[in-house]
This record gives sequence, structure tokens and C-alpha cells, in this order.
Amino acid sequence: MRRLQTLKSFARGAGLRGAMAREIYVSRSVAVPPGVRVTVDGKRVRVEGPLGSVEKDFSHAKRVELRLQGSELVVEAFNADKKTYSIVNTIASKIENMMIGVTRGFRYRMKIVFAHFPMSVKVDERSQVVVIENFLGGRGKITARIEPGVKVRVERDDVVIEGADKEAVAQTAANIREATKLRGRRRLSPHGREGGPGVLDGIYVYARENIR
Repeated sequence: MRRLQTLKSFARGAGLRGAMAREIYVSRSVAVPPGVRVTVDGKRVRVEGPLGSVEKDFSHAKRVELRLQGSELVVEAFNADKKTYSIVNTIASKIENMMIGVTRGFRYRMKIVFAHFPMSVKVDERSQVVVIENFLGGRGKITARIEPGVKVRVERDDVVIEGADKEAVAQTAANIREATKLRGRRRLSPHGREGGPGVLDGIYVYARENIR
């Protein structure tokens, strides 16, 4: 699925090191699975499959080029320094996750943990937020944003987050975790430090898996 091609530069061959060392050409190919459609418009990539579509813009990578070659998407760069070399690998990995997302999907499972004050967790689909009530006995409502293209549901003491875009699924989980993170004076001896019993109330990720 992956092919990494590297040609050493004349500068490196001449014995130059550090920031001056460059690769004449570096590329990484990502195979397009059957049933997946890929569109490349400049540095904008759109991947469509059975579980939906994911689109990302890589225009921030000035020296990197993207092109379709048969059943592969090629990420390449010429005269690449160490940073550009890393960017090529990063973009290729993100595109691989896009392929997996539209064919197998991503699912994060979070556990609702509380001791004395049962939390109420609901999904407001209209506002695209997760609403948390009675956290540590507080009367106010806490909300966490659901990223576009992500579906969230509550199953007893679990919050299930699903989507085709891995980054959006992970960010939604992070939003929920941060919403119940103790800060300042409310950070009462978390996890049993300083000799206290510890405050573990919150919502935590405990599993990452594919939808299918």
C-alpha cells in the first residue's frame, strides 16, 4: 500500500550535513481501495466511499505536489529538506486515514465516570453539541461541540463517537473530555495525589476502533 522512493542529493553525496542536506526527489504512494473515488484539485483531496466522503486541503504544504497515477495517489516533492520530507509522510498518512474512514470508519468510545453526582449526558442534534448536566453537582449546563460529519450517541454510561474523518472524531472526543476537565480550585487532588481520595469524575476515552 505504501511505496517510499528516495534519491540522495548531490549535496549529501558531497558530504554536506545538517540543514543543507536535501533529497533530490521523495515520494510516497497511497493505494486507492476498490469502491473508493478520489478527486484531486490542486492540493485539495476529496475521498468518497461507502461510509461517506472526506475532503482536506493541503495547500499549506507549498513544496509538495499531489497527483493520481492509475490506482494510486502520489505525494511527492523535489529538492526536499528534512521538514518537507516529514510533510510528505504526514500528508500520505492522512490520506490513508481518509481511505480507511470512508470504507471502515472510525469509532471512539468514552466512559462516563462519576462518584456521588450522577451526570446527565445528552446529544442536542439541532445545535450539534453534547450537553452535560449535574457535573460534580453543578446546576449549570456544560456543552461540548460536535465536529461536522460526526455522529454521537449515548449508550448508558458510554458516549459513542463515529465518523469517516478520523481527525473530526478525535477532536469531538477531545472536546467532550475538555468539557469535564477539572481546573483551578476545582482541581481537587485529581487521581489521588497529595494524599486525597482523588476526583475522577469526567468522561474518558477507553477504546478506539473501526466501525466495520
